[in-house]
Amino acid sequence: MRFRLTIGRKIGIGFGILIFLTLIVFVTTYDTLQESRGINDRIASVNTPSVKSLQELKFSVLETKLFLETWIKEQKAHEDKERLLEFRKDVYPVLKAELSELSKAWESHEQDSLLHLFETIDLLFETQNIDVIYALQSFDDYEDAFAKLNAQTSVEEGGDVYRLTKQVLADLDVLIKDQKQSALSLNEEMFASFERLKFLTRNLGIALIVLGIIIAVYTTRTIVRPIIALKAIAVKLGRGVFPKTRMKEGVDEIGEMTAAMNNVVDGLKRTKDFAQEVGAGKFETSYKPLSSKDSLGIALLKMRDDLAENERFLEEKVRQRTAEVVAQKEEIDKQRSQIEEYFEQVTDSIKYAQKIQEAILPPDYQVKRMLPDSFILYRPKDIVSGDFYWLGEANDKVFFAAVDCTGHGVPGAFMSIVGFNQLKQAIITTGGSNPAEILDHLNRGVSETLHQKEANSTNKDGMDIAICSLDYKTLELEYAGAFNPLYLLRNDEIIQVKGNKFPIGSFVDEEPSNFTNNKIQLEKGDQIYIFSDGYADQFGGPRGKKFMYKRFRELLVEIGTKELSQQKELLKESLFDWMKDEEQVDDILVIGVRV
Repeated sequence: MRFRLTIGRKIGIGFGILIFLTLIVFVTTYDTLQESRGINDRIASVNTPSVKSLQELKFSVLETKLFLETWIKEQKAHEDKERLLEFRKDVYPVLKAELSELSKAWESHEQDSLLHLFETIDLLFETQNIDVIYALQSFDDYEDAFAKLNAQTSVEEGGDVYRLTKQVLADLDVLIKDQKQSALSLNEEMFASFERLKFLTRNLGIALIVLGIIIAVYTTRTIVRPIIALKAIAVKLGRGVFPKTRMKEGVDEIGEMTAAMNNVVDGLKRTKDFAQEVGAGKFETSYKPLSSKDSLGIALLKMRDDLAENERFLEEKVRQRTAEVVAQKEEIDKQRSQIEEYFEQVTDSIKYAQKIQEAILPPDYQVKRMLPDSFILYRPKDIVSGDFYWLGEANDKVFFAAVDCTGHGVPGAFMSIVGFNQLKQAIITTGGSNPAEILDHLNRGVSETLHQKEANSTNKDGMDIAICSLDYKTLELEYAGAFNPLYLLRNDEIIQVKGNKFPIGSFVDEEPSNFTNNKIQLEKGDQIYIFSDGYADQFGGPRGKKFMYKRFRELLVEIGTKELSQQKELLKESLFDWMKDEEQVDDILVIGVRV
């Protein structure tokens, strides 16, 4: 028996396919929701708590820096000291345990980063203990200026505690960023699954529509012969093709259907022509609906009116926006021109300040006359410098100094002018007696100039200096220093002569202490080096660390047999090799003299 595809079977197959496609959408939706729920659970139970704990730890580490500063300043018991110890004893172990538990769900490299963070924090705590907490326990410890200075140096920028704290904060930022990125990736994964669901749903919807049309067309083509012509017209209309001739109308039911089809064709032609006219912007085109109940015709008329109004609105909007953009561009051009002009003025001013500063430095011929066998390595960090060198003569002696003023750039340059004038005045006042007496007068002069002896003064500016006097006849060298030492290279060994542990211009309420005058009997071939801290403090090398004074002394011994002009170039080469891609962090000044 031959199988017949009846209308009922066609409908059954059609609905079966529709149900099957609907089931696919349902199953896909269910799987997507389950996957999204799992992602949300991971974000809520792992990523969000991890970010919270990491941020809490970061805030606590920032607080410890403030607590350490209080520890250094306050000799008595203080709430910040207790909070510092409480954090290390109670709060940090809890946070560490929480993060250790949460990290079990992290990626392996994130777990390694967390372990490295804990090791760095432990090292930070140990450094805090050594430099601050254990060093400043009793009142006697606080009276120890060296211990207090060492603690302050460690906490301030460039110190070990400061560097480790900065590293811990950087590591925490990386972990926080990783957890946020992980949560973002999970969210993106969830959104991607929804996009896939959306894509599948849309395509299946289109497939359902297309399938319905195919079933309808197929069913229509199987209807009796008298309506084949109507089917052909319907198919053409479905493709947007209008028949060239009208169908003949009969007097039976098929004829009525044909007449209705002709009316529809005429109406669609008029609708198409009307739509083309409106689309071309001819909104005055008239259109007559088929009847008072012709919802399509009424909707087309409303569409025409709405499009006309919308076009007028858009034209006005474009005009306004164009005017706004033009005005904004003119304002931006004006501001850019002003900024460029201001920048040029500031740059010109700084370059002029550079000329003024260069004018106070001893010229090369004067250096050559006073210090025949010498070199001066001078590298400002910016256009102008806070470091400067000075030469003078008095009592058959040559005086020379390396001065490091507070700051660098423009602020340091202003301080260098103050220092130069006061140093010149100190030489005149003392008559060039000895370096220590010159520094005593310089200290008083700078303090008075900067009003640092006033009780309410908050000015902490000053300078570090190493100053020498050299008698070429007797080879007697006198040296005094504020922080900056003197290196004497003799027989391939560095002899270090330290200066006093207080800077120029550092006293407010009390009388300044006197500087120590050091006398050294030189031998033929001895080499003297004075310098600022810029060379030793330069960051670089394979690990991005400071050059340090130990490496600086070793370098001086290594190049000590060379001519001083060669030593200067070797110092430059060593500095550049150390810096590589790092920026210069401070002004650099090194003076070398051979007798």
